[in-house]
Amino acid sequence: MLGETEVPTLARDTVFAVVMIVCNGLVGVCIFIGGLRYREQGYQVSGANVYLSVLFTLATITEVLPDYTLTTPGPVYSAAQLGFVAVATILLYGVFLYTQTIRHRDYFVTEAAGLVDDGMPISGRMLGLSMVLLLISLSGVVLLAKKFSIVVDAAAAAIGAPPAFAGLVVALLILLPEGVAAVAAARNNQLQKSINLALGSSLATIGLTIPAVALAAYALDKQLVLGLNQQNTVLLVLTFILSMLTFGTGRTNILFGLVHMVVFVVFVFMVFVP
Repeated sequence: MLGETEVPTLARDTVFAVVMIVCNGLVGVCIFIGGLRYREQGYQVSGANVYLSVLFTLATITEVLPDYTLTTPGPVYSAAQLGFVAVATILLYGVFLYTQTIRHRDYFVTEAAGLVDDGMPISGRMLGLSMVLLLISLSGVVLLAKKFSIVVDAAAAAIGAPPAFAGLVVALLILLPEGVAAVAAARNNQLQKSINLALGSSLATIGLTIPAVALAAYALDKQLVLGLNQQNTVLLVLTFILSMLTFGTGRTNILFGLVHMVVFVVFVFMVFVP
């Protein structure tokens, strides 16, 4: 966002791209591959509903609501509104993590997996080492981010891509590790694991990105553009409705996967031909 050419819409474009990539592209590929190999696959409806309820709420208050506020003309929040939404976002994501890992852990594992996957105990030394290595890795990401923005800008200029292209590239890089693991799990008839990886990564991206960029906007006195245009809002609502239908039965097949992939292709096409 603070590269050679400032892009105040990058956070919005990245978050929207994450939702489209996860809920349509990644979910569609996983369901389609699993359906080809196993005809149908099962998952925990209760867990999927938790994911979707939090995801829909986060996406709506960060991507749609800014277009309809009255204190400031859209697509931006006022300073007070942005602070409130940032706190609400991080609070909702924190409660979700508590629900997923402690309170209702059984919602997110299949019956068979629940018998063998009780979690591995970790020593204090290993926990401390993991935290140090995580901070080192994050420092590397931060230091490379500014240089990477130059590469993205150059690639966009070379192919004549619109500004939303940068958000799409960033979102793809964010989701690449979880995406590979999710597809592998679907091939091994572990759709629940695929859902955990895919939808969990989207919640983490929104739940942590918006508060972080809001804090940066306050500290650097920058304007943060969050509201989507009408075209993208339509795609977002379509994704919400389709996801509720797909994850409402507890069983999936190749048709569900294909429909999601078609919506994802429409999204990518509209990035280049809006």
